[in-house]
Amino acid sequence: MVNILKIESETGKMKYRKIIESWVLMIGFLSLLAPLSAASVEAVLSQPEVVAGNMAQLRIIAEGDRVQFPDIRQIDGVPVQGRSQTQHTSMQVINGKSSIAHTTDLIITFAPTKDMDIPSYTVNIDGAVYKTDPLHLKVVKSTAPSAVSTGKFSLTLKTNKKEVSVGEPLLATVYFSLKNDVRLSDNPQYQRPAFKGFFVKEVKGELSYIKGDHRITELRYILTPEKAGDYILGPATAKVGVADTSRRDIFGRFFGTIWQPLRSNTVSVHVKPVAQDADLIGNFHIEASLDKTEVKANQPVNLTVTIEGEGSLEDFDLESYDIDDVTVYGDDAEVNTEVIGDKLRSTYVKKFVFISDHDFVIPERTLRMYDPEHNETKRLHIPSYEVHVKASHHAAAPAHSDDSNVQTGRVQTDLKVTQPSKTAGASTPSAVPSSVAWWIVALAFLAGMITTYLLGKLPWHKPKSSPFKESEALKILYAHMSEDTAVEEMVRKLYAKKNGQKDVTIDKKELKRLVEKYRNR
Repeated sequence: MVNILKIESETGKMKYRKIIESWVLMIGFLSLLAPLSAASVEAVLSQPEVVAGNMAQLRIIAEGDRVQFPDIRQIDGVPVQGRSQTQHTSMQVINGKSSIAHTTDLIITFAPTKDMDIPSYTVNIDGAVYKTDPLHLKVVKSTAPSAVSTGKFSLTLKTNKKEVSVGEPLLATVYFSLKNDVRLSDNPQYQRPAFKGFFVKEVKGELSYIKGDHRITELRYILTPEKAGDYILGPATAKVGVADTSRRDIFGRFFGTIWQPLRSNTVSVHVKPVAQDADLIGNFHIEASLDKTEVKANQPVNLTVTIEGEGSLEDFDLESYDIDDVTVYGDDAEVNTEVIGDKLRSTYVKKFVFISDHDFVIPERTLRMYDPEHNETKRLHIPSYEVHVKASHHAAAPAHSDDSNVQTGRVQTDLKVTQPSKTAGASTPSAVPSSVAWWIVALAFLAGMITTYLLGKLPWHKPKSSPFKESEALKILYAHMSEDTAVEEMVRKLYAKKNGQKDVTIDKKELKRLVEKYRNR
């Protein structure tokens, strides 16, 4: 009996121990979820552009446990017509750490009649105050022809100009109209118009709105004519799937799809030749800025050129500078084009980097611009800049050195191997004895070729490529040229190779070492 009680006592202790261990494991698991996501707030618009008379939505997204939104009754003088709030919880695992995110969304609906500035709003999250960034909402008028809002559905093509010059852009818009009470069984199958003879850029983001009893969707294209002539644009085509009302299932629901073809109209456009050669077509202005006019030897000087105005700059490219004994590198241009009403506004930004160990001058540049609206040609100027380079200790070679391979701040692309001179008393290599049979030499050559081929097949013999792109390495290293002569030499070689000097060799191991050293500085 005593033994039985003892066993029961031990069994009870084991049960309690298992219960305690289970609680410990559960607490440990919950502790992994303890670090919650940092509180944050963000305001976004459902679309940055809305047609007058249509609803817009402002969404404020707050992340945190306890969220208190402001009482918003109007936005920039426009009354709020709808307000809703939703919550959801999600679990995230980042770098092995788990977190629980509580997100609360506030959706505000309003009907703007003109361009609006959405102010910054204050949101209380977990006892702390957070603010949203201000936003801008653009309100535009509908450009849809009146004929678009007729029938169940239609497809219409329209251009903002019927006559342009070569290089002058125009805006082509396809309007897809669908009556509000029509329900499609599948998405329309759309085919854009044929724009032969034009460079085409599709404007990102569809514009959708309500006009009368129809829903309108606009698809916009920027067209730039390549040469003079008369052109026919279009048509656009589509297939629209509607429910087959003649077929029902056992529950009385319609099934099956009838595809109805749609075809838009065509538009005639006359393209005139440009009277004079021009670099730009439109109405633009230029701004240029140099970050410094005095630097240390081999330090970069950055020139930023910005071209902005009405017209298209998608196909324009500003050529790089060519300055004797100066390394020049040009970044890829950033081009942004937006549609404002029925006009195009473009911004072109390109940066140039200059590196030298002596004073130099960035020459003035002139661009010819043809303004088709006023039928005149203007000249736009990028000014000249004088750059003073202060000498550095490592930029010049020591005066007592006679070694022609000492780095002088320029990439050595024409190095020649000097042959040893024959001086008195110096022994010369003996010639191959004529007694050696020719087949021995041939056999040795063949064996060497086979050995080289077999070694090349071995995986450990293949050289490993650098994991760094040279363009990325260049951006990392050129800011540290004054800190290390090895970095200076590598940057010069990278720039030289970027500028097309094929005989420049990059040491991949050295490049990797330098990038890893300076990447996080």
